[in-house]
Amino acid sequence: MIKRLTDWLDHRTGYRDLMHEALNEPIPGGAKWRYVWGSTLTFTFFVQVITGFCLWMAYSPSATSAWESVYYIQYHMLFGWVVRGIHHFAAQAMMILLMLHLMQVVIDGAYKAPREVNFWLGLVLMQIVMFLGLTGYLLPWDQKGYYATRVATEIMGSAPLVGPYMQQLMQGGTSYGNHTLTRFFALHAGILPAMLVGFLALHIYVFRRHAIHTHSEVSVTSSKVFSIACVVIAAGIAIAKYFKLVSFPPAYAIAIIFVVLGFFAFLFGRKGKPEPESRFWPDQVLKDGVACLAVMAAILGATMYWHGAELTAPANPSEAYSAARPEWYYLFLFKFLQFEFVSQWGEMTHLGEALGAIVIPGILFGILALMPIIAYFRLGHKFNVAYLWTMIGIAGALTGIAYYEDWYGDTEEGRDFRASVAEAHRDGHRTVELAMSETGIPPEGAATLLANDPLTQGPKIFEQYCLSCHQTESRFDEFEEKPQAPGLADPANREEIFFGSRAWTQAVLTDFGGHFSSLANITGERAEAAQAILEGSMKDWSDSNAEVLTDPENKDDYKALVEFLYTQSQRPDALAPDDAVVQRGQEIFVSGEMTKGSIDACVDCHSMHALTTQGEGNLLKFVLQEEPLSEDLQPVLTGYAGTEWLKNFIANPQAHYAGEYGNNAMPAFESQLSEHDLEMVSRWLAKDYYIAPATASHDAKPADDAPPAEDEAKEAANAE
Repeated sequence: MIKRLTDWLDHRTGYRDLMHEALNEPIPGGAKWRYVWGSTLTFTFFVQVITGFCLWMAYSPSATSAWESVYYIQYHMLFGWVVRGIHHFAAQAMMILLMLHLMQVVIDGAYKAPREVNFWLGLVLMQIVMFLGLTGYLLPWDQKGYYATRVATEIMGSAPLVGPYMQQLMQGGTSYGNHTLTRFFALHAGILPAMLVGFLALHIYVFRRHAIHTHSEVSVTSSKVFSIACVVIAAGIAIAKYFKLVSFPPAYAIAIIFVVLGFFAFLFGRKGKPEPESRFWPDQVLKDGVACLAVMAAILGATMYWHGAELTAPANPSEAYSAARPEWYYLFLFKFLQFEFVSQWGEMTHLGEALGAIVIPGILFGILALMPIIAYFRLGHKFNVAYLWTMIGIAGALTGIAYYEDWYGDTEEGRDFRASVAEAHRDGHRTVELAMSETGIPPEGAATLLANDPLTQGPKIFEQYCLSCHQTESRFDEFEEKPQAPGLADPANREEIFFGSRAWTQAVLTDFGGHFSSLANITGERAEAAQAILEGSMKDWSDSNAEVLTDPENKDDYKALVEFLYTQSQRPDALAPDDAVVQRGQEIFVSGEMTKGSIDACVDCHSMHALTTQGEGNLLKFVLQEEPLSEDLQPVLTGYAGTEWLKNFIANPQAHYAGEYGNNAMPAFESQLSEHDLEMVSRWLAKDYYIAPATASHDAKPADDAPPAEDEAKEAANAE
């Protein structure tokens, strides 16, 4: 039945002749594993085409929708993260396979006459693949891709004469934006794949015209010599490092790279047993198929392990990114340009950065392209093999050095790189959290999510304007001056706020002098006010009432008073105003009567409208009581440590907190901070920002001790 069916199909289409023509290729010396690289490259390219079409269906190339569409693919589209992960890791695999294929061609002498044209076609394909990687890196329009592309295009722009014009042509003008993205997308999804298909067809046609070239004795010998040399060099470096004869930090990394190179040289130098000639089908096809499956398994393994490709925060040109690096296969060039002698040579030759970025790489690539010509000379092939291994060794060593310095180097640049990467990851997770919230992504784009997020912007504003005075203990070493006020928060640990916390209130109540002792470091015109605070009525109140507050019999009352003050800020883990503990705290705030003894009532010095509840169920909300506990007194404690209280306090502490006759040592910031900045830093210090449910994000942090019912009540109140 099947035979009759295939006979019918062959009669109608002639497919058997076509398959015979395509697969009945002689393999001199038999099928070999070393011949699989070209097939795996072609296979990986078609994987890229298929996954690329799937991604294209959901991708939108504009500055306000590119990141958003990738976010949709990654987090909402069915198996979108799998498709994107395969596309990403297949691109990485192509670069590795490309290098292995080039090594096999050069070592086996498969570039020599009459295969010169095919070798040059392969070099063109290599350039197209590398350019595909460059153009694809920008498409997510995130911080990492945006700044990496800037580095790459700036290198391109350093080319003599035409460089600036090429850079403007690529980026679609003098700056990066929509035109840059659309041009890169057109190149990545249209022009370059079409060119690759065309050159690949030519490459296969010329390859079939001259058939497979078996490896030569010269290749075997030179590869083995190189393999032994790599092992000797690696051992020498490792021994020198072990006995501290060299102090170069990444010495072990370089030694490992030489060992890897030696291993590959050994593999390529294996002569193997002579075998009779076989056919491409089925012997070589079987080996190629197994190799393609292995490559696909590796790509899928990487996709599952890293859960798809990374997506950092949306591109923000106004925010510096110290971890701007090109993709790993351009990293050797990036490191080469950082050497001081390269800059000096550039100045000497008046070529500037173009010498290291364009001229030297161009000369080295030119030698690679001339290999078929060089091979005509007596020692030409040996020279070519040695040249290739040397270039791979240097590129590998430079890549290893760059990687080591970025991720392990104890230098300022290394620390900045790692801090920037960590910040990019953190901002990326935060953007996803905000995008998954009920408000979602606004029409202006996801970049506005972070721009209006107190948890993201508040620490930055605080670090710029506040931290030098309000130093935390972990940051003392960063400042020459001593702290002039208590530490409020550490921007590096942005989810932990000390100001307004329960511990802060306890310190104010029972150790006012110690808590504000850093005010003694204030000099100049604010020194007198600072000294008045340290010797003022609150210091006396704390000294005289601390013993009663900390009496073991008043433990619950002391806690209740702290909870009452903490509730006024409406923080996520605060108790509800109608909670019995809070109500008891309010009684003490008004009367001062404790279980054992009494304290001076707070209402004698502070005015306050206490917080209360209104409505019930989903309509429950927190409002201020109409009847004040006390009024016309300062400092004002209405909404103490909450968003509005902080905004008024930071803007003008003398007017809001101390009053006309009170003592205040903090300058007003209403003329230094915009209304937006003031709101961001106030909301951050008051913990008034979106907190993702624990199930929505691995980074989401639940409210500290608040019962679930109270969390729901607060969310309902905030929604109101």
